Amino acid sequence: MRPRIEWMTQGDERILEFLDAKDIVASPSVIAANIDYTGEYVSRRCRKLADAKLLQRVDASNYTITDLGSAFLSGDVDADSIKLDDEE
Repeated sequence: MRPRIEWMTQGDERILEFLDAKDIVASPSVIAANIDYTGEYVSRRCRKLADAKLLQRVDASNYTITDLGSAFLSGDVDADSIKLDDEE
C-alpha cells in the first residue's frame, strides 16, 4: 500500500503511474494529453514531484520517474522518506 503524503494530489499519482507504466521520458504536455489534466497543472506538479525526488528533470522540458518514484508506487517506501526540498 502506498504511503499517504500530505501534499500529494491524485494528479501526482496519475503522473507517476503514467511515467512508470510507459517507462518513457516525457514533457508535461505529453503527460497531460494522456491523463486528462491541463498542461499547466501537470507542469506545476512535475516540478513539485521533482523537488521531492520522485521525478527527475532530464532537460528543460522533460521528466522521467526516479527509483524513489517507482518505489513509492509499489508501496516500498515510507512517507518520511519523501520530502520536498524546502521541508528539511
